Amino acid sequence: MLGRAIRVVLLGLLLWAALRQNDVPLWGEAAAVAGVLLASGAAWGYFRTTYAHRLLPSLALVSVLLALAVAAQLTGFGGPALVLWCGCGILALERLPLAAAVPVTSVALASFAIFNKDVWLTTASTVAGLALAGYVARLDSEARGSAQRLLAQERAAREAEAESAALSERARIAREIHDVLAHSLSAQMVHLEAARLLLERDASREQVLERVVAARGMARDGLAETRQALSALRGELTPLEEFLTDLVSVTDGGEVTVTGERRALPAEASQAVRRVAQEAMTNVRKHAQGAKVRVRLDYSEHQVTLDVRDKGGRPGELAASGGGYGLLGMRERAELLGGSLDAGPDEEGFVVTLKVPV
Repeated sequence: MLGRAIRVVLLGLLLWAALRQNDVPLWGEAAAVAGVLLASGAAWGYFRTTYAHRLLPSLALVSVLLALAVAAQLTGFGGPALVLWCGCGILALERLPLAAAVPVTSVALASFAIFNKDVWLTTASTVAGLALAGYVARLDSEARGSAQRLLAQERAAREAEAESAALSERARIAREIHDVLAHSLSAQMVHLEAARLLLERDASREQVLERVVAARGMARDGLAETRQALSALRGELTPLEEFLTDLVSVTDGGEVTVTGERRALPAEASQAVRRVAQEAMTNVRKHAQGAKVRVRLDYSEHQVTLDVRDKGGRPGELAASGGGYGLLGMRERAELLGGSLDAGPDEEGFVVTLKVPV
């Protein structure tokens, strides 16, 4: 704002100084107006080139302005010449690098001081004021430039943060969809493949029907899990303890134990516990049919621990199916949260332990 105000004042003074002389003939006034227009064009080009940080064209244009001032002085237009010298001094100091601005300003203000007809003290005060005005305009321009750069950096940082948050949310949604579908479809595959094997062995109709009904149940459970996952994405989660109890209730002899001070968990941690519990129960159905399952959920000060153990049971008809990618995906999910997942056999059966910081 300060630099713009200075430029408007200088242009007004230039026009006033050029047209206030009454003893100038008509052609002289026309020449004065043409000179003002030429100076305005050179000044406009000067602002454009300095804005683009083009030093040599900027110096060439300010030299044109200084030459116009000399021409005005030689043709009797002393007032416009003084205005041009003042303007060049201020604008050079405002917009040029200091190494170039100081010589240009010195030449312009020295010319002003030489041809100014005021007493020396007034002239010196005017020169000092003009130099100060140019320096203040320079500080104002630098401050506005710094503010614009900071604003651009902040805008870029916000855009990057928003993009990162969007990508993170997409990844979370993709993990939820994958985990739900993998759990549900793998469970259905177990029962349908078992039904196929029974048909190949000419098993009884009741045995095949049992497997088909179980697969239908898995499909129904998968639909319920999908709805629950969508609710989780909206932040609407059922209590974790209730979820684990419902999950284990389908197993004979299943037991859920909760220790520590119960509290609400972050959405990502809660979902990790749920998905690992689901995957562990799927593995029990595949590899340890009829096993007794003990699930322990422990709330500590800085982390939550899920421990799923099975005891007894027998290998299912599809115990060799699958490549172990379910637990691998759960381990990756835990590591993304800064936690860990351990899975392997123990003395009694198989144990899956998840630790997630909260």
